[in-house]
Amino acid sequence: MSRSPSNKMNAMPSRARTWRLRTRRLDFGQVPSLMGVVNVTPDSFSDGGRFLEPAVAVDHGLRLAEEGAAVLDIGGQSTRPGASPVDPDEELRRVLPVVVQLCRQASVPVSIDTSSAQVARAALDAGAEIVNDVTGLTGDPEMVDLVVAQQPGVCVMHLQGTPRSMQDSPTYENVVEEIFAYLGKRRDALTAAGLDPSRIALDPGIGFGKTTEHNLTLLRQIGRFHDLGCPLLVGPSRKRFIGQVLDNPDLPRDAGTLGVVLTLARRGVQLVRVHDVAPARQALALFAASGGLD
Repeated sequence: MSRSPSNKMNAMPSRARTWRLRTRRLDFGQVPSLMGVVNVTPDSFSDGGRFLEPAVAVDHGLRLAEEGAAVLDIGGQSTRPGASPVDPDEELRRVLPVVVQLCRQASVPVSIDTSSAQVARAALDAGAEIVNDVTGLTGDPEMVDLVVAQQPGVCVMHLQGTPRSMQDSPTYENVVEEIFAYLGKRRDALTAAGLDPSRIALDPGIGFGKTTEHNLTLLRQIGRFHDLGCPLLVGPSRKRFIGQVLDNPDLPRDAGTLGVVLTLARRGVQLVRVHDVAPARQALALFAASGGLD
């Protein structure tokens, strides 16, 4: 006798199944899709400087796509704790050649990781499908009008403070409910401005103005955010809290990242942003095949 699946996916009626992008659509399955990180920066916390040359960054992006990335996220502005803002002209100089080539050569959609409307506009004109903004589209007064006009996929992230100050003393009375309320308000504001709600994904901002305990609480209760009705994008990759949980800040964080990725899979998160796509994809495949979703 056949047995119907009993995994948590079937118990999540509000879990979004698709994300509409500028000209494409992402359909989500049982395990998270992967967003591959391409940092075109000299000072990223995890790989700053490795992919600063456009040709190297393009090769890296194509390799991530071959390894199974569903989206390539290109960024030219470090958002590590303490990072200083980069002039949009410099940010654009870094990212635009990479965006142009990956839009031409990669089979998967390209996301621009920026809070600058100038940079986002140029990337969208070059073929990018998504604007991923750590300020929740509040950092540049022209950003909302831009995304309403062009209707790309948009990722709205929560950030307490700014990258320069966010880890000084992050404080919440109820971290889950405060971030839930913030993301709901940003979703509603963008929808009221004219952005198609099916184009909105939400990110609670792991590591952005949160202590280790805040991050762990968010991860334990991440399923709460499905009630907002949008795809969830979560970026735990190589974050500082992993080293703090393991009581060794100097320890490589890739294995710890995989542990978090599997938790996110169990909670039905649709998209996970990672630096190392191949091991994450393998871990998710074995997780599903061995009954991790049952």
